Amino acid sequence: MPEKPPTPAPEGQVADAVRGNWVDRLAPPWSRPYLRLSRADRPIGTWLLLLPCWWGVGLAAAAGEPRAWDLWIVAGCAIGAFLMRGAGCTWNDITDREFDAAVARTRSRPIPSGQVTVRQAAFWMVAQALLAAVILFTYNSTAVALGIASLALVAIYPFAKRFTWWPQVFLGLAFNWGALLAWAAHAGSVGLPAVLLYAAGIAWTLFYDTIYAHQDREDDALIGVKSTARLFGTATRAWLRGFMIAAVLLMAAAVVLALAGGGAGLGRMLLALAGVWAFGWHLAWQLARLDIDDPASCLRLFRANRDAGLLPALFLAAALLA
Repeated sequence: MPEKPPTPAPEGQVADAVRGNWVDRLAPPWSRPYLRLSRADRPIGTWLLLLPCWWGVGLAAAAGEPRAWDLWIVAGCAIGAFLMRGAGCTWNDITDREFDAAVARTRSRPIPSGQVTVRQAAFWMVAQALLAAVILFTYNSTAVALGIASLALVAIYPFAKRFTWWPQVFLGLAFNWGALLAWAAHAGSVGLPAVLLYAAGIAWTLFYDTIYAHQDREDDALIGVKSTARLFGTATRAWLRGFMIAAVLLMAAAVVLALAGGGAGLGRMLLALAGVWAFGWHLAWQLARLDIDDPASCLRLFRANRDAGLLPALFLAAALLA
């Protein structure tokens, strides 16, 4: 019996989007190129931007007393992460349009494929950023200042791969800023535990984005784009192990410092530390299954970091009930 031919991809679908995603199935046709610019068809990036925010507000609340306002911080960060990730990705696609056209995985993105113009993309970027600003300005002045300061990191990141072998550091600086912002939104200032949590997130980003970058290692070499994947090469596993250990130790230090200093009970601290352990276990699980020469495997493991980052957030939520 002849094999059934594969179902063709919807018109305009980006190569690394999940088949059957809601943008391709449900969004009005006119909106799809813009939602694809925002990576709404690839939500993992929104999760990776959001989760450090939830760590920050969760740890700040666990160190003191949770307040009803924290629910708005949690919800506002979720909406803001979607919008700012969309604005950041749109900016990234504007600046990288020539590189994207030269790489097999990215040439189907809306700008290089001709679905939108650079001018249309720029208007879309500004609209998303303005909507995110509306949410940001509901927070206290320290959080607002931090949110505005983050724009410099967002602006610089797309250019990092042009001048450094460590663009993943710049991504980590931008993507984990929410740990500082959400802590400040609860506490009104930034404490050392928040800084340690931020550093843990940067180490985590180096872990997962190096895995992600191995998908494009050969194309990046051809067009001269730098990355930690190219820098580490066959030594990648050893580097990732170091990032994993750093992320776990820094997160554990943040938990102990915050909860011991805040006078939290032993049960609350043990639950929070259990979340750190679960986070480390998940990273170790990924490392054991990594094949840097299999792009599909790299993409699956990269996406698995949503679950890795959710673990400490969920345990912190449980700790608040302890």
